[in-house]
Amino acid sequence: VQLVESGGGSVQSGGSLRLSCVASGDATSTYCMAWFRQAPGKEREGVAAISKDGRAGYTNTVKGRFTISRDNAKNTLFLQMNSLELDDTATYYCASAQVCHYRNDAPRASESYFPYWGHGTQVTVSS
Repeated sequence: VQLVESGGGSVQSGGSLRLSCVASGDATSTYCMAWFRQAPGKEREGVAAISKDGRAGYTNTVKGRFTISRDNAKNTLFLQMNSLELDDTATYYCASAQVCHYRNDAPRASESYFPYWGHGTQVTVSS
């Protein structure tokens, strides 16, 4: 599976960005897809995950601001990011897996569950 992210850039605090991730290769390996991010000097963290049937889960820090979605026909994953904050500055990674792991019926974006990764796209939020 190949995952290619796009849509990163620089934006002022309070602004919006939409990230995309196009998947190619084995379609069975994209049943579960997720976004992760890694800020300088910090560990990579899960942002949101979505199953092929549209069930989504979010980390608490982005709930209400970010929306994960996917277009299965186009093998594309999206992350709509609104009300961006300085702490959202990071490299954002797309990841996929054959299965989702759930908590309270929401897929979990836990790094160990995802074997396939993109190379990342940079998001920089300034004041």
